[in-house]
Order: sequence, then C-alpha cells, then structure tokens
Amino acid sequence: MKYVLVTGGVVSGLGKGVTASSIGLLLKACGLRVTSIKIDPYLNTDAGTMSPVEHGEVFVLDDGGEVDLDLGNYERFLDIKLTRDNNITTGKIYQDVIDRERRGDYLGKTVQVVPHITDAIQEWIERVAQYQWMGSQHQLFQWLFQITDNFLVVGDIESMPFIEALGQFSYRVGSDNFCLIHVSLVPVLNVVGEQKTNPTQHSVRGLRCLGLTPHLIACRSTTALEENVKTKVSQFCHVQKENIITLYDVSNIWHIPLLLRDQKAHEAIFKVLNLQGAEICDMLHEPVRIAMVGKYTRLSDAYLSVIKALVHASVARGKKLFVDWVPAGDLEDATAKENPDAYKAAWKLLKGADGVLVPGGFGDRGVQGKILAAKYAREKRIPFLGICLGMQIAVIEFARSVLGLKDANSTEFDPNTKNPCVIFMPEGSTTHMGATMRLGSRRTYFQSTESKSAKLYGNKRFIDERHRHRYEVNPEMVARLENAGLSFTGKDETGQRMEIVELRNHPYFIGVQYHPEFKSRPGKPSALFIGLIAAACGQLDAFLQGSESKRNIPNGPANDMSQRHISYGASNDMPQRNITNGASNHMFQAACGQLESFFQGSETKRNVPNGAAKAYQNGAAAKLANRPQDGAYSIFNGMHL
Repeated sequence: MKYVLVTGGVVSGLGKGVTASSIGLLLKACGLRVTSIKIDPYLNTDAGTMSPVEHGEVFVLDDGGEVDLDLGNYERFLDIKLTRDNNITTGKIYQDVIDRERRGDYLGKTVQVVPHITDAIQEWIERVAQYQWMGSQHQLFQWLFQITDNFLVVGDIESMPFIEALGQFSYRVGSDNFCLIHVSLVPVLNVVGEQKTNPTQHSVRGLRCLGLTPHLIACRSTTALEENVKTKVSQFCHVQKENIITLYDVSNIWHIPLLLRDQKAHEAIFKVLNLQGAEICDMLHEPVRIAMVGKYTRLSDAYLSVIKALVHASVARGKKLFVDWVPAGDLEDATAKENPDAYKAAWKLLKGADGVLVPGGFGDRGVQGKILAAKYAREKRIPFLGICLGMQIAVIEFARSVLGLKDANSTEFDPNTKNPCVIFMPEGSTTHMGATMRLGSRRTYFQSTESKSAKLYGNKRFIDERHRHRYEVNPEMVARLENAGLSFTGKDETGQRMEIVELRNHPYFIGVQYHPEFKSRPGKPSALFIGLIAAACGQLDAFLQGSESKRNIPNGPANDMSQRHISYGASNDMPQRNITNGASNHMFQAACGQLESFFQGSETKRNVPNGAAKAYQNGAAAKLANRPQDGAYSIFNGMHL
C-alpha cells in the first residue's frame, strides 16, 4: 500500500481538498487505483448536525454517511464511491477508543492520547484502505494509493493527535510507502508586488518540529512562482526544487490536474515512493512471442488496439512481449514461387511463435495465408486466437481439413461456393458500405460453463462486447461442424448467430466474432488475451484449475505495474523496435505474484458534471490520457494505451 498525505499550512481554505483530489486523478490517469480519506479534527461524529453556514454543504454518501463536502470533490474527481468511514473525525476516534475502554479491550491500562488515540487513528486509516482494497471487483495488483487530506493547518491544537499519529504511521510503513505533500501560501504583498516565502518557511519548520517532513510543497499563489522564489523555498525548506509545485489561481478547479501534470507532480511522487522502474530487463525476463498474421502488417497502427490488448495481458502475466508481424500473403504457396525468401521468413516467424493471433480484416487478399496459419496452429497445438475474420477463417479451415469440404469458403470471397461456411448477414446492406455493419456492443450468451472462454470470463452467463462485421458463420453448417469437434460456446440472444468458437482437446484454440481488444484496459486486460498469453506460456491449465476466489475479469492492474518491453519482430516490413516505460519495479513484482489470485478467482464511465467540468471532460481528460510526449503518463509512459 502506498500513502500520500496532504497537509496545509499558514491558513485554512488553501484548497487542500482540491489538491488531494487532483493528485488522485493524476495518479489514476497513470493507471493506479486510488481511494481517499478526509481527516476532520472536530469532535462531531459526522457533519450531519453541523450548520451549512459554518461548515458548508453536508455531502451524503451511498451508505447514508453525512460527511464533509470535500468527499464530494473526491467522488467527482476520482469517480469512486466512498463510505462514511472515509471521513475520520476526532469524535469518531474518541468514541471508538471510549467504546473499547468500556468493553475492557485495554485490560485496565490507563487510556491516553498516546498511544491509544494515535493507534486508533492509524488502525482506522489502514482498515479503510484494506476494506476498499478487498472490496474491489477488478483488483489485479497490490498497490493502492491512499490520499489522506488533513483538514486543519499545522499548528492548530485540534490536529495535534493526528499529526503525531501520522508521524508514527510514516515511520511504520516506511519511507518508500509514504509521501507528504504540504500545501502552503506564498502571498504577494500589493505594496511591493513581491512573492513572500516566509509563511511557507515557518509552516514547514513547524511541520518538521512535529515529526513530519514534506517531500513536495504545493505553493498557492495568485501567479506562478518565480524561479528565484522556488529556489528560496527549496533552500530554506530542504525540498528539491523540482518538488516545489506552483498552484496559482485558475478559472476553474478542473485545470488543477493539468497544472500538476505539466509540472510533473506525478513523477515526483513516483520517485519519492520508489515507483520509478529500473531497466526493463530487470523487470521482465520471460519472453512470450506472438505471431500476428495479418493483411496490413506494413502499418502497425492498423492493429493498434490488438497490440494494446496484448501489452495489457502480457504485462499482467509478467512476460516480455515480442510481436512478430507475419504478412499473411507471404505464407501462401504463390509467394513460395515468386519470393522464396519472404516465404521462408514468414514461415520461420510463424513456427517460432508461442502463440498465433489472426485479427480482423476485409477482402480476400491474404486469406489463404491466414487459413494456413490457422491450420498450423490447430494441427501443431499452438495457442490460437482469431478475431472477427480470424474466427471465420478458423471455421473455414476446419470445414476444409476436417469435414473434407475442399471448396468451403465465405461468400465474401467466393459468392458461388457450394459450401458457404460464412455468409452475409440477412440484415446487412448490399448497396451501402458506411454504417451498415453490425456495430457496437452486443450480448453474447455462453452455452457451457466448462468452456475455456466461459472460465476466462469468470463463468458469467453472458458478456457484452463490441462488434464490427457484415458476415457471420452459416447457422446451417453449425451442426456438422459441432459433430466434427468444433464447439460454438457463445451465441447471441437468438441462438442463431455464432459468437465464440472453440476447439475441444486443444490447449487454446478460440475464435470470436466480436472485437475483445476494444474493451481491454491497462489493469483490466481482455479475458481472451489473458488466455492467449497464459496458454502461450504453458500456464493456462494452472491458471484455470487453480480458481479459488470469485473474481471476474471484466470484458475486455499501472496496472500497478512496472516497465514493459515490446519487440516488433523481424518481418520484411516491420523493423524491430523496443518500447519501454517507467512505473515500478516493486509494483510489477507484486503484480506478478498477484495474478494467480486475480484469475484464480478469474471503464469506468466517468461522468463529469456539466458546466465548467464539461471543459475538463472534453479537454483535460483527453490531455491526461493522451500526451505522453510531454511527460504525462497513461499507464505505460511512452505509448498511448
């Protein structure tokens, strides 16, 4: 567990709550799971009986908790649900300690502020974090960021037990797990127009006297800090200059996360918490090689989401991913005559792979090569995943090779075939191409809980995945195919449209009509891609058989993860290249250890309020997620995921 404490100094009302929320959002944009606690050192048990005139709005939580309005900021910024226990008050702590004393839990000892009150505070923080950690339905990795916002300014007598408790807590959890961000005021005197650092210096000095040393200082000011002012704060407060953050006045609070990102606050936090990964070779040792047999291999962006899904799954399995691009046409017999070198190179890549993936596509170019790849994977028992056209190819190959229907084909490629395994969907348009496909999220119902796909999805009754196709498996051929050993384990609500096909008695041979790559996320990898990587590593049986917890992999943790390495392999058209990004050695090692329980038991739709927030939704969120070139993190810095 990693903890970030946000304290305030000089005066109240500096925006500690917004700062804590913005830091949480920034860390969440880095792929980390975040929860939050607000500490209010008043004796009230909660905010329910407090006057809005004195304390502001009473925010109501799902569990009925009446809490400080800052928890509303946390829920809105972070898109999470909090409980009444996420708001600690002095009243709650004292009530808890007194109740324990009445029960005799202290065995006759004299109950004091130290250690009993301070211990209760620490236990409360850990209990809330652990509860929300265990309650997550999509938890894969160990690291959870606890953002704790201390309400009163340093020096106020009411906050002293909390300051003492947090000082002990920082020592107990260790320096690598605790980061303190101090929000302080740098006022500008109108008479001289100079930014004054003395209030911040005194505030930090008082904090240090109480046993807490800030790692970052967030300076509130009307304008951005001048460089000489940053230098002075750094020098007198013993904080590195790059860890001095300017939080100047902005038009609305949704600019604050971007302000923090632009100053690389997330990188400073990662450095303090030892989340800056070491060299990639120290993180990922075991390689997994996937042959991507496609039509558009000259441009990797043609299969961008597939690559991302492979990355998510391989990182989740703790493997170093190598993607070998195999031009489907180069596998065909015609290429053997026209370009023997390309033919040999393509087959060498295919035969050297741990798994084979045939993605979606259109048109008949390269189809025979894809059929040959599916046949090779089927006969040699190589893990295989076919997506959309890849599934249709697998069905055609099976009909030709196993059923003996040599002319079996899709009507897309041969309208006059006598054995149409794949046909044009009845509702499709034959005159218009745009927006006439079966598009978007559709429901797939599993036909058996014993299939690999059902187990990978956590034995759900149905799943919702995204589609993009005009052709489908001919329902009139299904019975013959199933009698020969091909199982259609997923169908639509009518039972007439085939969605998932599997080959019995094969380590991993799955085809799907939908596109699972579109819902894969860092920290929530696609179930079928997880299966492909696990099978390619020879770990699928243990992965499935050891199921103990009841966790489901979402359709489709960094991931609390470390760096990763992708090599695009040596095809003619795709030069080999490495992509690395930093996050955490320790996180990744923990991630690898957690995966078995993740599967063994197996997006968030962020609704940002309208008004000023809509500008954030349309602009800020996109910038947070999609600008690695200027230092922002997606999960894996250096690549949009």
